[in-house]
Amino acid sequence: MFKNHPKGLLAASLANMGERFGFYTMMAILVLFLQAKFGLSGSNAGIIYAIFYASIYLLALVGGLIADKTRKYKGTILAGLITMALGYLFVSIPTPTPVPSMTLYLAITCFGLLVIAFGNGLFKGNLQALVGQMYDNEKYQPMRDSGFSLFYMFINVGAIFAPFAASGVRNWWLSSKGFAYNSDLPAACHQYLSGTITPEGSAHLTKMATEADMTGAFSGNMAGFVNSYLDAFATGFHYAFAVAIFAMLISTVVYVMNKKNFPNPKKVLKKGEVRTEEHASDAVVLSTEEIKQRMLALFAVFGVVIFFWFSFHQNGLTLTFFAKEYTLLKIGSMNITAEMFQAANPFFVVFLTPLIMWLFGWLRSRNMEPSTPKKIAIGMFIAALAYVLMAFGSFGLPLHNEVAAMGGLPEAQKVTPYLLLGTYFIITIAELFISPLGISFVSKVAPPQYQGVMQGGWLGATALGNQLLFIGAIFYESIPIWATWSIFIVACLISMTMMLTMLRWLEKIAK
Repeated sequence: MFKNHPKGLLAASLANMGERFGFYTMMAILVLFLQAKFGLSGSNAGIIYAIFYASIYLLALVGGLIADKTRKYKGTILAGLITMALGYLFVSIPTPTPVPSMTLYLAITCFGLLVIAFGNGLFKGNLQALVGQMYDNEKYQPMRDSGFSLFYMFINVGAIFAPFAASGVRNWWLSSKGFAYNSDLPAACHQYLSGTITPEGSAHLTKMATEADMTGAFSGNMAGFVNSYLDAFATGFHYAFAVAIFAMLISTVVYVMNKKNFPNPKKVLKKGEVRTEEHASDAVVLSTEEIKQRMLALFAVFGVVIFFWFSFHQNGLTLTFFAKEYTLLKIGSMNITAEMFQAANPFFVVFLTPLIMWLFGWLRSRNMEPSTPKKIAIGMFIAALAYVLMAFGSFGLPLHNEVAAMGGLPEAQKVTPYLLLGTYFIITIAELFISPLGISFVSKVAPPQYQGVMQGGWLGATALGNQLLFIGAIFYESIPIWATWSIFIVACLISMTMMLTMLRWLEKIAK
């Protein structure tokens, strides 16, 4: 599979697996953790989630600037790995639940998230730039798109296991304290503590508490049950974050052992500098006009993909809410958790990447392969189809506030889990047309002296899309569920239309 690709590609992919493990741990449990520990509403948890994910990608611009300025990509990447591990360590330390001081403990959590985001900013974009530098060699240039597809596939292997590990650790801790998992209980417990629970919700809480208290230790003691259950639930999440630390350490070891296989950045000749034999093979010279056109093309693409990321990264927010509140958490006789749906996307990435690569290779052999910008436009359309499926599948479901007042939707009214699995299948196909190929496009078009910062720019566009994620959470709580998904259909179609209008210009620049 890695034949005809640079020697360092596999090592770079393996080094990135730890980052993906942590990323999908956060995607699977972050909003659920914030709601269980602090009793936050979906919209407030969504704001923190959006800021965190925006920071992860926005700080990639800072990391790119540091690496481009120092030309020490390898050292910056290593610093990022270590910083991320420290951030996960910070949020993994258990603190009391219910929290004695909302402001203090929420600030502590947000600080830990900021450390993770800063480490990611040092790491992610610069590793992508490093992979792109491997394909600057003429020998490997024709394989650039397929190389980034392989890179994207392998880094998602770690992501498959993250949601299972996170929910497994949380459920193990609950069980050790004599409790059974119930996704509706944390919200009902916080309503009980705040005095906002309805009579209907109170009756449902009593029923759920009886089922979840496996030892019967809290029979007739609802206050004791509520406090103990919330503490066990949140502490389980803290320990789930700790699993990501070990993944980061493995990635660090892999990276350090393979640093020698990674390329050094290309030399860039300054104005008036004479090309000498010493750097004739790897020096790059671009005119001012060429640099300007390349930068304009990249910024145009960055602007377009904002709408895609706003829609795609709902998988860790509104789609997770939907899994918890509206989806039957059972496949056949097997019980599942809301977090486990986050394994679907990386699983489909690994499963579908060889098929997508085969399709592109088959089209290439017949001179029919679409250009990279055209592939991105097609991906936008496919993403819209994913939310069309969600809109049809959600039609007629009660409003979120109605479900909250009931203390949870009865199982008979919940939708099949195959609705979400089908959505993740379609949106992953869209992702494979956009994300790895977008990274490939940036690595090909970016002027050599701006490789790190332009990869940071791609991630910065992702950051802006992520910053808008909370809008989805607001609509999710205030309008019919099917209408929420319709907003993302429109966003994806806008992206596709804008990409098609720029297609010829972008194809010309990419040549």
